[in-house]
Amino acid sequence: MTPEKLAYALVVLALYALMCGAFAWQHRRRQAEAQRRVAALLPATPGVPAWWVTYASQTGQAEELALQTAQALHTAGVPVRLAPLDQLSLADLQQADRLLCVASTYGEGDPPDSAARFARQVMASAEVSLSHLHVGLLALGDKTYAHFCGFGRALDGWLTARGAQPLFERIDVDKSDPEALRQWRQHLAHLAGTSDLPDWEAPALQPWRLRARRHLNPGSTGEPVHHLELVPASGELPDWRAGDLVQVEVSEAPGAPRDYSIASVPADGAVHLLVRRSRRADGGPGIASGWLTEGAALDETLMLRVRAHGGFRIGENARRPLILIGNGTGLAGLRGHMRGRLAGAGPLPDAASLPRPDAVAPMWLLFGERQSACDAHYREEIEAWAHQGWLSRVDWVFSRDQAERRYVQHALADSADAVREWVGQGAALYVCGSLEGMAGEVDRTLREILGDEALEDLAAQGRYRRDVY
Repeated sequence: MTPEKLAYALVVLALYALMCGAFAWQHRRRQAEAQRRVAALLPATPGVPAWWVTYASQTGQAEELALQTAQALHTAGVPVRLAPLDQLSLADLQQADRLLCVASTYGEGDPPDSAARFARQVMASAEVSLSHLHVGLLALGDKTYAHFCGFGRALDGWLTARGAQPLFERIDVDKSDPEALRQWRQHLAHLAGTSDLPDWEAPALQPWRLRARRHLNPGSTGEPVHHLELVPASGELPDWRAGDLVQVEVSEAPGAPRDYSIASVPADGAVHLLVRRSRRADGGPGIASGWLTEGAALDETLMLRVRAHGGFRIGENARRPLILIGNGTGLAGLRGHMRGRLAGAGPLPDAASLPRPDAVAPMWLLFGERQSACDAHYREEIEAWAHQGWLSRVDWVFSRDQAERRYVQHALADSADAVREWVGQGAALYVCGSLEGMAGEVDRTLREILGDEALEDLAAQGRYRRDVY
């Protein structure tokens, strides 16, 4: 073996060892987290039937509130079982005595992905009687949507029609309204026979500094898109995982922080955001996006916190092939996953010349925007990764580069055989971007390619995850 080949082999072996170490560390971390949650929910009174605490979550908020609910009941001595709604069968409902559910809504009244199979299969059971079941329901929503708390209301209506008895009147929550959450805690305390359940305050907002900002699409016919880099004003960078969010508060809208997908991982040394300036009905810039993209000066301080987004994290998909689908600023969440996978294989290879080690599972990016000349965000970075083999395939889809509009769902449909092949080889699907248009059309296309049941099974397995807005 020549010295050059020996050196190359040693480098590949070193990268493989680093990757294995990273996977092992992540696996131990997931196991420790799972053991912590399970230990906190061991039956407090052996032999006493457990209460079901379930959730239908899209962004992770319903899941976190359900976990807090289950832990509070356990602390008060109530045995509980915690699970996403999709894991609850009709037989479970027929055997249960008490059910507490935290249900969010996807889009205009639809069930979140973690409840789609429950809605299609269990809620289709019209004849079953649940008159023995006692139910408490917390519905999460946003009043700016026409079907406020749509799925929570539909679930409540179905349970009531089956004869289930309410433990208390359904509580509808508008954008994390603290008064509604206080009512939920009061009902839990009454049911558990205690008066000292802890408050569920969100982590405090912390001061961060705007370190860098770069306009990515000059000349575009769309609104300006900026890449932002944020670092803590003092102290160390907090930990987060690919798929997580930040909540940013601006002075003009105190108490109403905006969610943004994180486009980086801690190894990057900063929180990266991809922000498009929005327009209000009166033509003025959006309060938060206008300030972030134009109003705030470099080195100015802003208040934010990192928020876990369990529904869009890599989870058990760390070793699976990934099909990453998105449009517009949805590239932020997908870029987070690409950089997360690359960071797990060693130093982020922005300028590396080494090919991708075969042990790193492949990634396929499908991304849509307006025009190739202006709107190919992070093109240099993405094409370098593709050239080096870190990305197995990249499909750029630009809607206005031809007479007939073309979007990511069209590229998916054209590659139906490849999609089925990747999914057959264990791939996970991650979708990030606009709720109106893209997400619904991509979902319909995937259902045409894979079938309704197969796609819902993927969602139940955590292999179909969406972060849409």
